[in-house]
Amino acid sequence: MWVLVLVLGGARSLMADAVLSGHAMTMFDNEIPKYTTTFPYFDYVNPTAPKGGTLRLAVDGTFDSFNSFIPKGNAASTGSVETLLVNSADEPFTAYGLVAKTMEWPADRSWVIFNLRPEARWHDGTPVTADDVVWSFETLVEKGMPFYRYYYSAIDSAEALNTHRVRFNFKESGNQELPLITGQLPVLPKHYWASRDFSATTLDPPLGSGPYRIQKFEAGRYIVQERVTDYWGANLPVRRGMNNFDIIRTEYFRDATPIRLALKAGDIDFRLENQSKAWADDYNVAVVDKGLLNKEMVPHRQPTGMQAFVMNTRRTLFQDPRVRQALGYAFDFEWSNRTLFNGQYTRTTSYFSNSELASSGLPEGAELALLEHYRGRIPDTVFNQAFKIPVTDGSGRPRENLRKATALLKSAGWTVRDLKLINEATGVPFRFEVLLSSKAFERIVLPYTQNLKLLGIEAKIRLVDRTQYMERYRQKDFDMLVAVWGQSETPGNEQREYWGSDAADSVGSRNLAGIKDPVVDELIELLVKSDSREQLNVRTRALDRVLLWGHYVVPHWHIRADRVLYWDKFSRPATPVRSGVMRSRWWYDTQKAAALEQARQ
Repeated sequence: MWVLVLVLGGARSLMADAVLSGHAMTMFDNEIPKYTTTFPYFDYVNPTAPKGGTLRLAVDGTFDSFNSFIPKGNAASTGSVETLLVNSADEPFTAYGLVAKTMEWPADRSWVIFNLRPEARWHDGTPVTADDVVWSFETLVEKGMPFYRYYYSAIDSAEALNTHRVRFNFKESGNQELPLITGQLPVLPKHYWASRDFSATTLDPPLGSGPYRIQKFEAGRYIVQERVTDYWGANLPVRRGMNNFDIIRTEYFRDATPIRLALKAGDIDFRLENQSKAWADDYNVAVVDKGLLNKEMVPHRQPTGMQAFVMNTRRTLFQDPRVRQALGYAFDFEWSNRTLFNGQYTRTTSYFSNSELASSGLPEGAELALLEHYRGRIPDTVFNQAFKIPVTDGSGRPRENLRKATALLKSAGWTVRDLKLINEATGVPFRFEVLLSSKAFERIVLPYTQNLKLLGIEAKIRLVDRTQYMERYRQKDFDMLVAVWGQSETPGNEQREYWGSDAADSVGSRNLAGIKDPVVDELIELLVKSDSREQLNVRTRALDRVLLWGHYVVPHWHIRADRVLYWDKFSRPATPVRSGVMRSRWWYDTQKAAALEQARQ
């Protein structure tokens, strides 16, 4: 039976040819876009937000390139190029046209066609064309970050059908997410890069098509971006009410301490604080008490993903899962949360925490039926034990947990001699390095290494600069490090790069633990091929459960809000969004700015 499904303003009708088309695309065909073809703007913006003013930001680190698409250098990403589609912030995963005006795709999602907006322009006035899209795809997959190669691995080819019409052909059908993530492709200017080496770092600001462009900069010190006054997309429904500042100036600092001082002095305007101690202690100042510098917790509804100590299983030391599990018992989160974090955090117990995608308890129903196919290939504990993160009483004396760790290490062939943990077969001591680029993390790692020392393990901290850290990160040259895997409400093809076997030995990939598990690979492919949100949830929980029982990481913590500080000269819509702060919808409020200036004087 052949079916034609037309998507027009969110309504669907069935006819005789299996093709869909429309201004928007949802993850699953039984989901209806919230916004119709005639929507004027997103509900969570102020369409009449005034343009103007300056926003001053700060970054901890440095930069030596503006080419953020390649695995070289320490690049500053300025967001100066646009994508084919843009996601709304008040739906789980629905994309609307940006560079593309409309889309066409078959019911099995084996290809997608994007019809480009004729008005889309590069900053030099040249039109954005289908050739730019094709060139961008081929170049990013060949020369770009490994992420693009894995993210778009299921795309077979791209072809320009005419100047403003481009088709992507897929290697597989049934990959619901693939047309949507194809729409996330950054569109780069083919004519600009024709005379330049795309694979090289550069401090020449590349040509863009977005609402901002670089006005001036000093390498490693600051970047000033100016709003493009004749930006072609300014009045599109997906852009109205956004990108309101005339100038965005970003200062680069050596570490976070001077950033906080600059914020309190009024030299920068806005900061998302990521340290609980600083949030609790560093902003007890008069300007905060008087309401001149706002200190606000903004709740969000996003999955918080996984931040953790990651063990590199490419190292012989970490290849036994009992060893990895034992190292988890040495981390005393409860003590850290009480003494270091002022009780602000919740322990992370899932790779998809803070969402319905997270596994819990014992598998049952459809998830159990799925996992039964892998019985004998995954730990029996998946079926008969609920995964639980080790907990302590918070006293700083996790003796019971250390006893459990010792038993696991002994079963894996390790024994203590002269207060050192020694491998019984080789006589090699248990010794490794924790790689860090942030000095602030030392205070968190040091208590962990002290507990490891009680097990006879010598763990040393290696603090390096950001450039060296990134190179070692890309080359997987570490024993243990701290990493974060962000997640969305609709996980998909990116999971291949996170945990897939093909990504394990790829330079620059995010499979940092070096996971090579055929079951994980199969679950990822099932997840990618989910044909309903219910099925996606089941398959993601199964993947989560298998990853957790692999003990590849020592999970950290999360918070369900953004901690933001900003001087009281900005306004934003009252409507909350799933992502929390969403600074792109803020604007400079001249009345507030004048009152602030008077109050400070």
